[in-house]
Amino acid sequence: MAGDPLDSLRRLCLALPEASERLSHGEPTWFVRGKKTFVMYADRHHDDKVAFWCPAPPGAQEELVGAEPERFFRPPYVGHRGWLGVRLDTDVDWAEIAQIVTDAYCLVAPKSLVAQVPGRT
Repeated sequence: MAGDPLDSLRRLCLALPEASERLSHGEPTWFVRGKKTFVMYADRHHDDKVAFWCPAPPGAQEELVGAEPERFFRPPYVGHRGWLGVRLDTDVDWAEIAQIVTDAYCLVAPKSLVAQVPGRT
């Protein structure tokens, strides 16, 4: 995916079952069934980074931030809960981003929706 990272991120998020978008804290944010957040866009929201924040599996935040701090970070407000910050203003691997977004969705979505995600049961 090339071009505006917001457009690319939006396509990934809205392709998931019963995902919706609305502004939250002034930024585009994606929800499962309009309630549970699974991705929040951050366009220089607290710093000079274009990124997104999302829930991550246990241990993933520490592993990714430790391995690649130029691409991943602990976001403010939600980082203490294990959420991951992912930069979109660097060289972006959109296949990896798709996996991170799908993992975040599956962490908050009900099992009935996770079962509709290809490759998940």
